[in-house]
Amino acid sequence: MGETFHENKMGVMPVGKLLINISLPIIISMWVQALYNVVDSYFVSQISETALTSVSLAFPIQNVIISVAVGTGAGMNAFLSKSLGEKNMPLVNKIANNGMILFILSYAVTAILGALFSELYFSIQTDITSVVESGTIYTRICTIFSIGVYIQIAFERYLQATGKTVYSMITQAMGALINIIFDPILIFGLYGAPAMGVAGAATATVIGQTVSCFVGVLLNHFCNKDIKLSPKLLKPDFAIIKKIYSVAFPSIMVRSLTSVMSFGMNAILLGFSSTAAAVLGIYMKLESFVLMPVYGLNNGMVPIIAYNFGARKKDRIIKIIRLSLTSAFCIMLVGFAILQMFSQDILLIFNASENMLSIGRTAIKIVSLQFLLASFPLVMSAVFQAFGKGFYSLSVSVTRQLVVLLPVAYIISKFGDLNLVWLAFPIAEVFSLATALLFLTKVYKSTIKNLDKT
Repeated sequence: MGETFHENKMGVMPVGKLLINISLPIIISMWVQALYNVVDSYFVSQISETALTSVSLAFPIQNVIISVAVGTGAGMNAFLSKSLGEKNMPLVNKIANNGMILFILSYAVTAILGALFSELYFSIQTDITSVVESGTIYTRICTIFSIGVYIQIAFERYLQATGKTVYSMITQAMGALINIIFDPILIFGLYGAPAMGVAGAATATVIGQTVSCFVGVLLNHFCNKDIKLSPKLLKPDFAIIKKIYSVAFPSIMVRSLTSVMSFGMNAILLGFSSTAAAVLGIYMKLESFVLMPVYGLNNGMVPIIAYNFGARKKDRIIKIIRLSLTSAFCIMLVGFAILQMFSQDILLIFNASENMLSIGRTAIKIVSLQFLLASFPLVMSAVFQAFGKGFYSLSVSVTRQLVVLLPVAYIISKFGDLNLVWLAFPIAEVFSLATALLFLTKVYKSTIKNLDKT
């Protein structure tokens, strides 16, 4: 029974060692994930700035796919880890199997919407024919064949919930490396392969996701005995589904807000030039390279907090939150320093023209100011999810990306100075920080303060 629950590791191991043990493999795998997103844009930028703009405009769609998958996984894992802490294995298996049902249904919806509405999505944003055509092809491939990413993330979350994050790292890293290898081969037609251009970038992406999917299935089957998946158990339990979505839906919305923000910002920036939109696309990839380690840290922290919440261990919960905040701030500070010092060198990697350099240098230096404030609300959003307070996570992100960012950017854009528009990002982060502080106070008083009292 002890082998099944691993309660000594999650509930007894010193929190610093535990956070490193659980989070480091996730951080590495997510860093690799962010790396291949950057590499993807690098190879596409070698085709043309138009191709780069197409992929940049497709980013919100790709982000929604990841948001749905990761959000569903967050909802599932919050209850998986808590049930493991309570030693309730029958419920653990029910949650895991109902989670798989939700992942499969999410893929079906994604494929249908992608097949039907990809062209409309690009036509709404721009009348540049080449951007619409290449963007539509790219997005259709990524959506219709997205089954790999959904199933990959499902099995990664099973591994993470049970503390087997090294296997989770292997799952994601394999797919990322496959993508990096196939990107230039399929984009430029190397080694006898057809030169597919933007379609090649999309194809390399889904090949990598499919490989990750198969690796995740195999590792769970042979190495993860804590969770039992079976066709006989794939029966919807609407009470469990409701519980999963009580955390998953706000988490999905939190992550999807980045897509809404990107779509809105693209509309504002296209009013200046398509190059400005391409710069935003590059920045979002660079930002993900900094944020992915923080998300990895959060993904490791959530099951630890949820497990100790189930075991009612207040001191361990407080220690892990403090350590996570400190670690996240250090990561963001390093990212800020790199972007401030090397903005031009980074842009040149993407074959930037003089116009793109002129816009991008200023944009990156201004927008990256948000890193100095963002670590607290990012970590707190994950903390709220671990306690089942998904609405608080949603509220923090809504404040930042909808209530403040887009309106401020729109108002500033009316002055006609593109450089001023970028200020909307750090301004919005101030409000996000204030909102996170308010909700932390509420969570501490209602949930954490009396946790060690019977």
